[in-house]
Amino acid sequence: MSLRFYDTATAQVRDFVPLVEGKASLYYCGATVQGLPHVGHVRSAIAFDQLTRWLRYRGLQVTVVRNVTDIDDKILAKAADSVGAEPAPGVVPDEPWWALAYRFEQEFAKAYDTLGVQRPTYEPRATGHIPEMHALIAALIERGHAYPALDDSGDVYFDVRSWQKYGSLTRQNIDDMQAAPDAGPRGKRDPRDFALWKGHKEGEPDTASWDSPWGRGRPGWHLECSAMVTKYLGTEFDIHGGGLDLRFPHHENEMAQSQAAGHGFANFWMHNGMVTFEGEKMSKSIGNTISPTEMLEQASPRVVRYYLGQAHYRSVLDYRPTSLQEAASAVERIDGFITKAAAKADAAPAAVPDAFAAAMDDDLNVPQALAVLHDTVRAGNTALAAGDGAAVERALGEVRAMTSVLGLDDTADAAAAAGPADAALESLVQDRLAERKAARAAKDWARADAIRDALAAAGITVEDGADGVTWSVA
Repeated sequence: MSLRFYDTATAQVRDFVPLVEGKASLYYCGATVQGLPHVGHVRSAIAFDQLTRWLRYRGLQVTVVRNVTDIDDKILAKAADSVGAEPAPGVVPDEPWWALAYRFEQEFAKAYDTLGVQRPTYEPRATGHIPEMHALIAALIERGHAYPALDDSGDVYFDVRSWQKYGSLTRQNIDDMQAAPDAGPRGKRDPRDFALWKGHKEGEPDTASWDSPWGRGRPGWHLECSAMVTKYLGTEFDIHGGGLDLRFPHHENEMAQSQAAGHGFANFWMHNGMVTFEGEKMSKSIGNTISPTEMLEQASPRVVRYYLGQAHYRSVLDYRPTSLQEAASAVERIDGFITKAAAKADAAPAAVPDAFAAAMDDDLNVPQALAVLHDTVRAGNTALAAGDGAAVERALGEVRAMTSVLGLDDTADAAAAAGPADAALESLVQDRLAERKAARAAKDWARADAIRDALAAAGITVEDGADGVTWSVA
């Protein structure tokens, strides 16, 4: 096994050697549950689901932790906006912040399940780890890297200038950075210092604060992940992942506060690219956005997963009006072969082809892996036309193995390949095609057309070609 992944911290592709032989530990940032999931959330989850599946395929025992940020400025603001509001999509009048957070957490879970993202080993919530956060803050203060606010706000800040490596993840000079926006500068030594603990403010719900040695308050955003990952994966672990937009300030601050506390922290930092709309950044203000829900209204979960997972995880994925149609055509070619081959051969998932494995080992090169998948489908169709049963069986086993690794078999609409329903459908359609062939031989064109029309009405497309008649589910 020669796994290699791009590490953001070193800006190079490195050999992946697990810290513990035979095991791999992965933490990736989940949702701040202030609203419905957007396409960036889902793309990130699919990318790290593909990574998890490949690590497991390579024989590693993988522990995956994905957090839920269920206390945050935006969550409190959304809940405050609901006071006296009228019922509307996404709005529950007078909804407590904790109810709003839980409601949207369930929406994320639904989206992940629909698109075949496997559940993590554990999914901790920020509100369940306040003592661990207090311990981390105390350690940072003791080491001289954090301090209580210079005013009476109750805030506690990380002293960025106390940590010489600050800015190393994103290769920035501290003097070129903007002020941290998570708290006003009044109580800070430096405007760039970021909040570890936020003192309770007048007007905020009492339920959104906890007692601490520095006064009643709530955790800063960056602190949450450091405390949770350390609890479940230890002070040093294999991979920390997330969207490219989280590199700064979130991951930069996570790394700084964790390493300043004496933790080795992540051995690899992996970031997935963003999703654009016809080459432009998605923005609600200009109306060029598409949500996972809207995608699922246009295409099946299997097609949506294929589309969101088809690009290299580090690249930009550009959405165009034809994107889902193109993905649907690709999925139909795969499923069409599986259905036809399953009627001829009984093949369980085999090992993936060597070329597929080499692509996935090389920084999770899914586009190249998909090229191997489609090459195998084409070879399988050629074998079907030639009546080469052994080649059909081999191709079917490999295709099933590859679709399983890519998670295409676990979406809400995915049926078991070569299941009894597929075989039954193939048998019924072939019977009707045999009747049609006999009608054409007898020059009974009306009967032949009626059979074709009946199949079309049932969603079956029939195509006459040089190699004979083929059919597919429309």
